[in-house]
Amino acid sequence: MLQMVDESVKSSQNGRRDEIRRLLRERTTASIAELAGHFDVSQMTIRRDLYRLAEAGEVIRIPGGARVARGISFEKSFSERLQKMAEAKDCIGRLAASLVREGDSVLMDSGTTTLCIARHLRSRANIVVLTYSLAVLDELAGSESVRIELTGGVYRHSSHDLVGGTVGESLAGVYADKVFFGAAAVSFSKGVMVYDPEAPRQLLRAGAERILVADSGKIGAEALYGYCRLDQCDLVITDSGVKPSDLNRLRKVTRVMVAE
Repeated sequence: MLQMVDESVKSSQNGRRDEIRRLLRERTTASIAELAGHFDVSQMTIRRDLYRLAEAGEVIRIPGGARVARGISFEKSFSERLQKMAEAKDCIGRLAASLVREGDSVLMDSGTTTLCIARHLRSRANIVVLTYSLAVLDELAGSESVRIELTGGVYRHSSHDLVGGTVGESLAGVYADKVFFGAAAVSFSKGVMVYDPEAPRQLLRAGAERILVADSGKIGAEALYGYCRLDQCDLVITDSGVKPSDLNRLRKVTRVMVAE
């Protein structure tokens, strides 16, 4: 009887861990609380599952959860995110770039929407762009009229950017005219949210005007980590696909521009 019980428990554990692998492949990251709720088990049980999966090199533990370990999934994810809502992101990028005046200094994060802003800044004259995104650096490298400054940090191949404490240290020493940053989701109850636990919060203190750029598909959604409150954004730029009800709710909190 004991052997039968042990086999049943082992089968249950294996099935749950297979499902955890599948969920992480689909979503890239998940929190311990989310997984515990999904499987209706204790958080300690999920911690043990993630420990075993991490030992096998199948997941990477992050604060409060785990992410898929295969680097190719991250590279693909960045490329896929760039293609998703591509037209809307380009419209947002064009409108955001139009707010940059000659002589401005601009700080940009490593999101796909901010990369679209960089594309529309290539022909601008006499501006300074500070970033930890090597994708933004690549985009602007051919422009003779844009001065590019890169933070320090450790190279992250999956999203072609720099991460680590050095990024925060670099941001602490600058104060730009405008800060452009993206989000994985914009929740009306939890604020601006991200999937990246290494997203530097120092970004918000490194500029006079904080401008969130987020396509309409992210408005009203939620992600894994809270990044900042909506009222900490001086301006939100989204696209014309935003729901009227969501637009009204946003405008009760902060200033909003809609890219057509």
